[in-house]
Amino acid sequence: MKRAGFAQPWLPILLLVPQLTIIAVFFYWPAGYAIQSSFFLQDPFGFGSTFVGVDNYTDLLGSSEYRKVAWFTVYYTALVTFFSLSFALLLAVKADNVIRGAKTYRTLLMWVYAVAPPVAGFMGILMFDQSNGPLTQFAQMFGWDYKLGVNYGDTTTAMVVVAVWKQVPVNFIFFLSGLQSIPRAVREAALIDNASASGRFWDVTFPLLAPTAFFLLIINITYALFDTFGIIDTLVKGEPGNNPMTLVYKVYVDGFRGNDLGGSSAQSVILMVLVLALTVFQFRLLERRIHYT
Repeated sequence: MKRAGFAQPWLPILLLVPQLTIIAVFFYWPAGYAIQSSFFLQDPFGFGSTFVGVDNYTDLLGSSEYRKVAWFTVYYTALVTFFSLSFALLLAVKADNVIRGAKTYRTLLMWVYAVAPPVAGFMGILMFDQSNGPLTQFAQMFGWDYKLGVNYGDTTTAMVVVAVWKQVPVNFIFFLSGLQSIPRAVREAALIDNASASGRFWDVTFPLLAPTAFFLLIINITYALFDTFGIIDTLVKGEPGNNPMTLVYKVYVDGFRGNDLGGSSAQSVILMVLVLALTVFQFRLLERRIHYT
């Protein structure tokens, strides 16, 4: 097979320069500056900084508040990831079986993806308002009156529901594409071997969706950790108080509201290391169990 080549050796490098420049400016430079700032105690009025070594890291790791935020982030990420993938997979399976009106059904499910995170958070405020929120009133009909509304200062339920609602369309698109890529011959053979619809799904369909599910698992964990910032910021209305916070939002609160630039930089570095470690763990260990066909 003939391989494509370039007449000039500098041409591929020239073509890579724009992308490498963007990566350097928007990733490597901020990451390097954050690492540098994490070793300094910044003056809140901008008159200078003092080198403190690893004191910012030791203070964070020894803080009970930071550990509480970290555990809530794990809990929040697990809930958002699980329910986003579960609901999206259910909708994709149902949409794959729709024959009449399939395009309309799929389009309506994907519209939510166009909603911006702050707008989704504002919709969550309206739906979970303690006084006249529809979802809050619906829960109270069943006796679930345990500070469900956002006005009480505990927005956990609203944060999870809105984040899941916002992410389901993305997962739905990928799951539906994965289902439609399964050969018809495989489905017909499974229909002959197993009369149970649930049995065919778990024995044949779901293993073939494993590559898609593994990819979405990483995407959803990243989404819950980072991309829900706009939703959380809108729901807590800029006044965290007793509201739960994720690690990313705590970086913002401590850095831009508390003027603790050194501490917030240390938090961002810890978060970056955790995400890198999680990604390596997923690709090196879990991907060995995934068989691509």
